[in-house]
Amino acid sequence: MTSIITDIAARIAAVEGRITLAAERAGRDPSEITLVGVSKTVGRADVDAAYAAGMRHFGENRIQDALVKFEDSPDDLVLHLIGSLQTNKVRHAVGRFQLIHSVDRLSLVDALQARCEAASVTQPILLQVNVAREEQKHGCDPDDAAAMIEAVLARKNLELRGLMTMAPLTATPEEARPVFAELRQLRDRLKRDFPGSNLADLSMGMTNDYEVAVEEGATIVRVGRAIFAPPPGA
Repeated sequence: MTSIITDIAARIAAVEGRITLAAERAGRDPSEITLVGVSKTVGRADVDAAYAAGMRHFGENRIQDALVKFEDSPDDLVLHLIGSLQTNKVRHAVGRFQLIHSVDRLSLVDALQARCEAASVTQPILLQVNVAREEQKHGCDPDDAAAMIEAVLARKNLELRGLMTMAPLTATPEEARPVFAELRQLRDRLKRDFPGSNLADLSMGMTNDYEVAVEEGATIVRVGRAIFAPPPGA
């Protein structure tokens, strides 16, 4: 376990260092940015190693896998649902994930509100927006974001914290920049249109492009491979 902790700690430190440099290039405070370790492909031993190295935020795609993997987690571990959420799985997600990133349609908003109300809990969420308008990607159309936010704000048990997007796979990180810039610009317009809303968070950027995302305003980056995958030949 010691070697696993050492290896993962070094990778976390490298990612955090690159986040700091990207933030400084953009004139931002690095402390504004939360690094979420995407642990969907690894087991509990790697999670424990990352936790021992100081990581507290973990992202999972599959609800059932996450609930088993994190069944007996420390109180200060923060679990993010970053994968698509089906309405029939809402009952398993509410109250188990500290932040759901993937709210993208009205039927899901209604299902979340119904479950939260029944359980007497408030669920923090992000609105997922398909900025690149890729047919294979989840997320609401940017043109529908205002209506979605209005619907979420009308539900008393949902706490809207911001927006999330996934950039297309590109040959270079720089090619993803327009997507991140558009999400930030959309968020800024929505903040003006809904002055009472909390849209502080922008969840965008993964292993291939998180530095560009930070330069464009990301407050949450979702990094898996750079933390949990060993380098080639290791």
